[in-house]
Amino acid sequence: MLDLSAIRGISLDLDDTLWPVWPTIGRAEQVLHDWLREHAARTAAAYPIPQALRELRLAVERDRPDLQHDLSGLRRESIRLAMARAGDDPELADTAFAVFFEERQNVELFDDVHQVLAALSARLPIVALTNGNADVHRTGIGQYFQGALHAREFGVGKPDRRIFEAAADLLGLPVGAVLHIGDDPVLDVKGAHEAGMQTVWVNRSGKEWGLDFAPGLEVTALATLPDALRASVADAMGRQARADG
Repeated sequence: MLDLSAIRGISLDLDDTLWPVWPTIGRAEQVLHDWLREHAARTAAAYPIPQALRELRLAVERDRPDLQHDLSGLRRESIRLAMARAGDDPELADTAFAVFFEERQNVELFDDVHQVLAALSARLPIVALTNGNADVHRTGIGQYFQGALHAREFGVGKPDRRIFEAAADLLGLPVGAVLHIGDDPVLDVKGAHEAGMQTVWVNRSGKEWGLDFAPGLEVTALATLPDALRASVADAMGRQARADG
């Protein structure tokens, strides 16, 4: 149960909370592969489908723990490695990554995002908190955010409590005054809960909750969040009135 009287700011996940991430990544990988066919043909031939480059990226992730929180670095390094192995100039990796990264920002927002972010940001400051590499300004929603915190810049990612504490610092608030909203039960909800934040689980796919504590609030779409928050306030006021009576 939320205590909305304590909430003075919001931290908000991006991927799979505001847009579906894998369709976005898939399109970006295809655009990258199309570019490789024109500018690095040996690499395109050695990795004939985007999935092959994705598998190489996963291998680089296993081999480079120093890049575990830097998805851009992992992607760039995997492209460089693919080019070097195929006999293309690995110096092209930066340009190739820029092609991928530009398309990665072309997200398809869930239908409820603009309406809800406009309503929330009119009442409370919001910061983005993400393990990914989306840019709120390049995705077209920067006007709703006071700031953004990325795992690659901070050095640790969710669910580490330190990144939630840093998000609260970015808002200028104690962690107990921040409501974290996200889709991942562990990375978002458990991480925020253990850091001392209140939580909203955005469960668009209707998953079963499998952890040993309950989120402060569960919604199946952001569109239902404002009404759910109002209902939570009304319920809290009713319980207080009954206790006083």
